[in-house]
Parts: sequence; structure tokens; C-alpha cells
Amino acid sequence: MRSVGRASIAGAVLIGLTLLQVPAVANAEQPVEFGESPIVDTVEAVTPDEARDVVAAIEEAADRSGRQLFVAYVSEFEDPADAGSWATETANDNNMGSEDYLLAVAIDGRAYHLSAAEDASLSATDIDRISVEVIEPHLRDGDWAAAAIAGAEAIGGGGGSGGGGAWLWIALLVVAAAVIVVVVVLARRRARRRAAPPAGPPAVPIEELRRQAGGALIDADDALKTSEEELGFAVASFGDEATADFRAALAAARAKVREAFGLQQRLDDHEPDTEAQQREWYAGILRLTDEAEAALDAQAERFDALRALEQNAPQALARVEEAVRAAESAIGPASARLQALSPQYAPAALASVVDNAEQARARIAFARDSAAEAAAAIGRGETGAAAVDIRAAEEAADQARILAAAVERLAADLDDGDRAVAAGIADLESDVRTARSMSDAALDALADRVEAEASALRADLGRAGRSPLELAARLDATNREIDSAIQGARDAAVQAQRTRAELDRTLLAARSRVQAAEDYLVARRGAIGAEARTRLAEAGRLVVEAQSLTATDAARALAAAQRADRLAGQAMTLAQQDVGGFAGGHGGTAASGGFGVPPGRGGSGGEVFGAVLGGILIDSMLGGGRRGGGFGGGFPGGSGGRRSSGGSGGRRAPGSFGGSATRSRRGSGGRF
Repeated sequence: MRSVGRASIAGAVLIGLTLLQVPAVANAEQPVEFGESPIVDTVEAVTPDEARDVVAAIEEAADRSGRQLFVAYVSEFEDPADAGSWATETANDNNMGSEDYLLAVAIDGRAYHLSAAEDASLSATDIDRISVEVIEPHLRDGDWAAAAIAGAEAIGGGGGSGGGGAWLWIALLVVAAAVIVVVVVLARRRARRRAAPPAGPPAVPIEELRRQAGGALIDADDALKTSEEELGFAVASFGDEATADFRAALAAARAKVREAFGLQQRLDDHEPDTEAQQREWYAGILRLTDEAEAALDAQAERFDALRALEQNAPQALARVEEAVRAAESAIGPASARLQALSPQYAPAALASVVDNAEQARARIAFARDSAAEAAAAIGRGETGAAAVDIRAAEEAADQARILAAAVERLAADLDDGDRAVAAGIADLESDVRTARSMSDAALDALADRVEAEASALRADLGRAGRSPLELAARLDATNREIDSAIQGARDAAVQAQRTRAELDRTLLAARSRVQAAEDYLVARRGAIGAEARTRLAEAGRLVVEAQSLTATDAARALAAAQRADRLAGQAMTLAQQDVGGFAGGHGGTAASGGFGVPPGRGGSGGEVFGAVLGGILIDSMLGGGRRGGGFGGGFPGGSGGRRSSGGSGGRRAPGSFGGSATRSRRGSGGRF
């Protein structure tokens, strides 16, 4: 019934109104950018007539209540894939204010989210009710325009309902009777928009932009001044090398703030500025001050951790010495475990941990040397130097613990892999029986080949020097072949069960490969480049995606797990190549004082090389290492973060090295 009302309005509007334009945007799934229209439609979900109806409903609701709805139709949510995160990022990217609402709909992904600002006038209960009772029923029916129109009417105060009601018919009759007035108003508004300079919605008043920019400049300048003072103390305590990252962050922030003040000076001079120039320069000030505070924020936790170590150096040294002893005690069992595994499994299966015991011992030696130097520095009253050495000892002990634990973890994964392959062989043999029962000559021939491969797999599983991951790969390839051949004859439930079994095996293999590569990279990060890290990061993301899809879409989950498994294997190969090149380039060791080691640091060449390979020595000299507390003791920052077009942007005194938090949003949604 709603479509009849919309058609009536559209017919009247066509008499005196130029067609409203929906911006032409690429069919991209990442957070989108709105233009002049409150609709972004990358998948042509609505027709031009329906788009005009949606815009009319949105503008009427905005005129009546001051609440503005924006609608985004995309195929699927990606980067981020979560509907709520996607909607929040889109709202933030478009500077949406407290009375701006965003309805994001993934047509193919069958998901949606209605996003509102934290300080919106509609309550969380209102948003939930509008989402579930008003919008979602239309989405389930595939009526994308009706979902947006009903949402706009409900947000504007009409209440809305999933199935319509008497009030809606009354409202439509009133709108139809007043359509000529609406036509005139919309036509004038459209003309004003064409004449005005392009600016993303909502159009913030110039005075509000001036106030926001002024507050941002003050906050950022205060953050710089306080941080400069704290950095001076830090340099005096820890030296130039240990504070290099902090000095670089401060220099970057200072440059951003200087540029922002330059824009403010252009606004304050006697030259007249157009409205477009003022908007551009105020926006530049807000962006630059945000970037300045973000540069300070990036080093906040590291700075605070270093200061905390300095303030509690004796206690921190006692803790790290205990951590060194605990890590060292795990090396012996790990070494014995590795020796027991060697005859059972192929060298490739153990490649990620083959030298873990040796590497762990080198880390422990380095940690003991660093702890001894820290103790000596404390005795001399040099707590800043002690903090740097304690940080290095902490990192070395933690890496030794990871190296030892990786051996036990891999042993458990290999054992699980053996059991998974055995279960998979039984599943394969069941497939053979199913194929033979279908009385098909082609399936009989395939069953003979698969039966032979199942026998070979069972024999290889009982042999020494096996690789469960390789056996699993062979098993899955054979299983996919026979499953594909008999898929059309299988019951849907049986097919789903078999897909899930294959998914479990593939996920196990993928998780094992990702964890092995992660352990390998963490302990050798000083040598491993971006390509290996990129493959590993994508493999980890795909494992998480596969796990999230397991219950709802096993086929997509399996594809994600298979790709994750391949990428993790590639990441390990690339990482091993990087480590091999690194060791070859440095001869596998370093003399005392090499690799940028400060004069006087103890430890053998192998220990120092291991520390460089693990990324410890360089990090510790540059202020790296673990994160500590909240960086609240000193080196204060500002109150930055993203500024909403509708926010008040009040100042606060700088508390620590860094900026302010990003404004959050809330909302409701789900699948339909």
C-alpha cells in the first residue's frame, strides 16, 4: 500500500521538480562518502523514482524534527566487515553530528545497522525499536526504498511500523494535498544547493567551525608545550637514543600545529575570505590538530612504561630477574620435546621450531647481561639507564618464553593433526562406499582411485618422518574430488556435515600454520620484512573470518580457511628467506659493540646477534619494548580526537603525552 502513496507523490513532484540526483559512486564496499544527496547507492538498490521518494521523506523528517537521515546501500560491508563498525566509520568520515542518523544496508550481505551519535535526542530504546519494528520488516521483503522511507518517518517523529497503519494513510493524504507547497520548497532548496560550494553534510555554521578550530588550536598547543617539557626530562634520564621515537613524534606534531596556526593567520588577516575558503581552512585546522595529537598519542604508552620503570627500577629489576629464571626453566623440557619429535615428523613439519631451544638460550644470556647492567646502573643512581636495560631484559625473557612454549604448542598441533588425518581417512572411505552404492560407472572408477589414495594416506600416517599438514592437504584434495563427483546425489544435510568436517581439518591446519609463523616471526622480527608480515596478517584475518562464518556459511568459511592456510605457508617461507639473508649478511653473529650496541654492553657475539635478530637490542636503544601503564604520569597531551560537526568540543587541561579520544556512536541492526 505504501508504494501506491509514493507513486502519487512522485507523480505530483514530477510536475514541478527537477529529478533529484543520487551521487554516482563506485560499487565499493568500504565506508562511503556522501555528496549533496543523503543517499549513496553503489548497487542500484532503488530506482530513480524510489530515490526521489526516499529523499522527500528524509527532507520532510528533517524539516519537522531537525533529525537528518543518511542512507547507504552497498553490496557487503568490508574494511571493516562488522556492520556497526562500518556505519560508525562512515559517520565519522562524513563528520556527522549529534542529530545525523545513518542507515547502512548491505544488500548481498543481508545485514544492516542504524547508527546514531551518543548524544542524539533519540534514545537507545528508540533506535532499537525503529530498527527492529520499522526498518527490518521492509528489508526482509527486499523493499529497500520502503525501509528508508519508514526509517526517516520514524526518526522524524512519525513513529513508523513494520507493516504500516492508519496514521500512515492519513500522513500520505496530507502530504498529497500539500504537494504543491512541498514542490516549491524542494525546488528552491535544490537551487540553493546547486549555487552553494560543495560541502559534505551536514553544513556546520561558520561560527561553530570558528569555535571548534580555536579550541583545537589551544588544546594542541598546550599539549605540545607540556610534552616538550616532559621530553626534556626524559632525554636527561634516558639519553638521546632511548628517546628518539618521542623526539620524532614531537617534531611531527610541532610541524602540524605550526601549519594549523598558519591557516588561522590567513583567516585572521585583513584580506576578505569567501565562505568556501573559510570552511576549507577551518577544516584544515581541525585535521592538522587531530593529526598532531595522534602523533603524540602513538608514543604515549611506550613513554609511560619507560618512566614507570625508572621510578620503580629496583622492583622492576626483581620482577624481570624472576621472569628470566622462569623462562630459563622451560628451555630444557622444550629441547627434550623437540628431540622426541624429530624422528616422528618430517623436517619441514618442525622447521618453525628447530632452533628454538638454541635461540631461547641466547635470549636468556642476553637478558642476564642486561639485568646485570641494570643492577649496576641502579647502584650508581642512574635509574634512567637502568630502565633501558630492564626493558631489554624483559623483552629477551619474554621471547625466550615464547620460543620454549612454541615447541610444546607445535607438538600438540602435530598430534591433533595426526588424529584429524585419521578421521579424514575414515571419512574418505565412507565417501568411497557412498560412491559405489550409486551404481554409476564413472563414480566406480573414481571410487577405485580414491580408495587407493586412502590406503596410501593411512600407510604414510603410520610412517616416521611424516608431515600431518602435507597429509591433510592430500586428504582434502582427494576429498574435494570425490565430494564434487557425488554432490548432486547427496542429501543436503550430509553434504553440510562433510563440508564442516573438511572445514574443521582445514581450520586446524590454518591455525597451526598461522601460530607457527607468528611464533617464528615474533622471535626473529629484527630480520623479517614487510612481505612476510603482510601475508601472515592476512592469513590471521582469514582464520578469524572463517571461524565467524563456521556456524552460518561453512562453504565460505572453508574457502577463507584454505586461503589462510596457503598465505600462512607463504609467510613462513618468506620469513625463513628473510632470516637466512639476514644471518648470511651478518655472518650469523656480531662482535661486542656491533649492530649499534653501546660501548660497554656485555654478552657474546651470538647473544648480541640473537638480540638483533629478535628486534630487542635496537628496540631497547630506541625506547621500544613492552607497553606499560597509561602514560599519565608525564609528557601530557591534548584533548583531540575526531570532532563531530554537531559536538561542543569543550577544552580540558592536558593530562599526558597525547591527544583526545575519538567520538563514539551507538546504534542497532543485524541480519535480515
